[in-house]
Amino acid sequence: MKQAIGQIMRQAQQMQENLKRAQDEIARMEVTGQAGAGMVKVTLSGKYQARRVEIAPEALQEGKEFLEDLIAAAINDAAQKVEDASKARMAQVTAGLQLPPGVHLGF
Repeated sequence: MKQAIGQIMRQAQQMQENLKRAQDEIARMEVTGQAGAGMVKVTLSGKYQARRVEIAPEALQEGKEFLEDLIAAAINDAAQKVEDASKARMAQVTAGLQLPPGVHLGF
C-alpha cells in the first residue's frame, strides 16, 4: 500500500512539473492574428499581452472606423489562436490523466 501511495505521489509531482513547464512555454509563445487580408496584424504573448501591431499603409487610407474594426478583429483572431494553442499544449501534458467526473484543471 505504501508503495502505491509513493508512486501516486511521484506521478503527481511529475504532473505538476510538466504542467508548470507547459505554462511557462505558453507564457513565452507569441501568436499573430490578422484581419483585412493581412492589412492589420497583432501579435500577442501567451499571456494575452500585445507584443506588436502592424498596419499596412493601404489600411491607413481607409476610414478611422474601418481601421478600428480591423484592429479589433486582429486582436480577437490572435486571442483565439492563443486560446487554441494553450488548450492543445495542456491537452498534451494531461493526455491519459484519469480525472474523476467534474474535476477540471483550470484551463
